Order: sequence, then C-alpha cells, then structure tokens
Amino acid sequence: MQRIDMLIDGQRVPATGGATFERRNPLDGQVATCAPAATEADAVAAVEAAAKAFPAWAALGPGARRALLLKAAHALEARAEDFARAMAAETGASGMWAGFNVHLAAGMLTEAASITTQINGEVIPSDVPGSLAMAVRQPAGVVLGIAPWNAPVILGVRAIATPLACGNTVVLKGSELCPATHGLIIEALQDAGLPPGVVNFVTNAPADAAAVVEAMVAHPAVRRVNFTGSTHVGRLIAMTCAKYLKQAVLELGGKAPFVVLDDADIDAAVDAAAFGAFANSGQICMSTERIVLDTRIADAFAAKFVAKAGALPLGDPRQGEPVVLGSVVDMGTVKRCNALIDDALAKGATLLIGGKAESTLMPATVLDHVTPEMKIYHEESFAPVKALVRVDGVEAAIATANDNAFGLSAAVFGRDIARAWQVAGRIESGICHVNGPTVHDEAQMPFGGVKGSGYGRFGGKAGIDAFTELRWITIETQPGHYPI
Repeated sequence: MQRIDMLIDGQRVPATGGATFERRNPLDGQVATCAPAATEADAVAAVEAAAKAFPAWAALGPGARRALLLKAAHALEARAEDFARAMAAETGASGMWAGFNVHLAAGMLTEAASITTQINGEVIPSDVPGSLAMAVRQPAGVVLGIAPWNAPVILGVRAIATPLACGNTVVLKGSELCPATHGLIIEALQDAGLPPGVVNFVTNAPADAAAVVEAMVAHPAVRRVNFTGSTHVGRLIAMTCAKYLKQAVLELGGKAPFVVLDDADIDAAVDAAAFGAFANSGQICMSTERIVLDTRIADAFAAKFVAKAGALPLGDPRQGEPVVLGSVVDMGTVKRCNALIDDALAKGATLLIGGKAESTLMPATVLDHVTPEMKIYHEESFAPVKALVRVDGVEAAIATANDNAFGLSAAVFGRDIARAWQVAGRIESGICHVNGPTVHDEAQMPFGGVKGSGYGRFGGKAGIDAFTELRWITIETQPGHYPI
C-alpha cells in the first residue's frame, strides 16, 4: 500500500483532520493507495495558493516557462516505471498502456513548452481615426483540471499542461480511482522546479467529490474548468460551471463508430479496429465501440477480426507477462457488460468470441448482427465488448454512425479516398479518421467532441483559445472628437 499527500502552495499536506480514503486493486481487492480526503476548506486553500502564485507566473517570460515544461517532460519520462506500477496497482492497466501513457504525456508537455511563444493577438482595423485597436490574449487566472483514471497520465497532464504554458496557475483534482498515479504527475512537475503554488494537487473521497468541486468552481479566482470523464458527471460539472458563470472544456463519453465501406482494405481495417477496440481493454474515450460493416464485406471482416481478437494476450499486468488485455477498472464494469451481452443475445445477436466474465479480467468479446433494439447498440460499453452492425450501402452506414447520442471520435475505411472523405464529413463527431483508428491523440490537435461528448477543445491553437482571455485594447494616437 502506498500513502500519498496533497500538494498545496509547494507543501505536501494531509487533509484537514487527517481524513483519508482507500483505492483498492480491482483484481484482488487489496489496498493500493491511501490518499487524503480533502475538505472544502482544503480545496479552497489550493485555489488560493494558485491565485497567490498567478501574478508572478503570468509575468514570467515564455522562455522561462518553456524551460520548466521541458524539464517536466524529462522528469515524467524518468518516472515511467513508477507510473507502470501505480497504474497496475490502482486500475489494473497493462505495462503497454502505462508506457504509452507516459510517452504521450511527455510529448504533451513538450508541445506545451513549444506554444509559450505562440500566444498571439492581432491588430484590428478601426474606423476611429488614430485608434490602434488590438485583440490581446492574456492568461485567464486559476485553471481547475479534473482528470479521469482510464488514461491517467495522458489526461492528467493534458488537464494542466497547456494552461501552464499560457501563464495560468492550476489545481489538479486527482481521480478517486488513481490518486497515486495522478500524484506522480505532480511529483514530476515539482522535480522540474516549478515555483510554489503554480501547480496544486487535491484528492477527495468519492462521497465528497461534488462538494469539493463546487467549492473550487465557486471561488472567484477560478476562471477556467476542464473535465474529462463520463457524460453523466460532465453534465453535473457543466451545470455547476453555468451556475457560477465559469467557462469549461468538457471531453466526455463516446460511442465511436468505425465504418468499413465496401471497398475497404479489410486487413488494414481489422488491424485498426482491433487496436481501437481493445487497447486498454476498451477503456478509452475514443475506443471503437460500434463497427459498422457494409454487408458485402461483413463476413470477411468478421472472420479476420475475431481471429485477431482471439490472439490478444489476457492476464494480470502485475505478473510480468506482456498482456494487451489487463483488468478492467472494477466489477461494476463486468456486471454492466454481462447484462449488455445477455440483452443482445436475447434479442438475436450472435456471439462470435468471448462472452460473460466472472472477474475483472474480461476477454475480447465480439457480438455480431447487433441492431438498434439492443442496449449495446446505444450504450457505451467502456470494456472489451464490441458490436458489429451490418448495413446496406453508404447512406445506411452514415445513418447508423450518427444514430448515436455521443460524438467524440469516428473512423471510415475505404480505398476511394474521396468517397471516404465525404462520408467522414457527414459523421457527427469532433474527430474522424479516414483509414485510421478511432483511438488517436496528438498534443497539437484540436481534441474534443460534439453532442453528448461535450464541448470545447484541448490541444494546439484551440487549447490556447480555451485557456487564455481574449481582450480588446485600444491606444488613441491622436486627440479624439466626441459628440458632447
């Protein structure tokens, strides 16, 4: 068991009164982490520490911020083994997934370092003689970042990297399911030498989450909120942000469609679909959830996809053996997916491989002939349980892809690139990849969704827009003439 502290104003601190909560390993139920259960007062203290540090950090030159963020990237990579152990203990993640997380998160910090000099404004032509009118981007203030457990290093870093690069100070609220993993991110930033209060870290017991979050959102110093997680919780956070008139970036649930047209390269489509469907046991917001197959190629795809799924190693990631499918996050996932499987089979679906699980080590499971009457057609599995939906023609494929409450990521496979591009343009999602997997993230890209997948964008210039304040400032270069 690991014990961790919060970080407020550069000091490692327990919760007021010493309250703690436990995170248990999903495979054996043993305590993985004992973490502080922050009070509302602790949360406010973290915000006020960030507010105190903001003026100096905002005034720091872009080169100095860049240097610190680059140091943080190296410090994060140096802790790769620590991250792998923490992720295996807290969420049952495979070593492969942990390594991917650290690699991409380090790249995010490097990319954030590169944008410190890209925060540009513009001069706007004015109709007023002698008026120099400018649109200026400035740091917003304190940014509250709330990150989930499923890609904990990537999404924890994403919650704070661009805000820091833009001159904001931050509070990271760690996930209740992986507090130690998120704490390691903060340790890496401390290793890099960020000034006290620039980065703060709080953890809370699950029962206290709503109160702790609202206490921070309500604070006048908090000017931006970003949240990555479920659509259910995202709606609650959106309502809280609306109550206090705080801007938010929300990246929520997904039901990513993977459309395979009749002229697709089947082998390439199978490889991409398997990666998108089963990486991290399907517990990725961009995970391929619904594979939409033209009937003319459906049998060929299904056969090869099942063969690919059946060859994926499944096991306990703590045992040292390379695995692709590790543990899912808890037995709640298992029970929910078992119910989805039962429902689909009762309504006419065909089980091609896998099936119901009895532990958090869930096998790759593929259901064929899934129809809209089945719950798995609409509901996010967030597990290695995937649906094949057969359709006739392009129009039916587009309609099926869009028959979806979510709109984060999508993919279209076809050799006729012009047609595939047109299909991609008609799919209702924030992200769509032609001849590539639904799981794809790069720090410089505008990442986010539509519909039930949230709003706002992380990454690159979109991230700068999200985490800076756009101001109109004028200079009058000659005496003005006024009507009174």
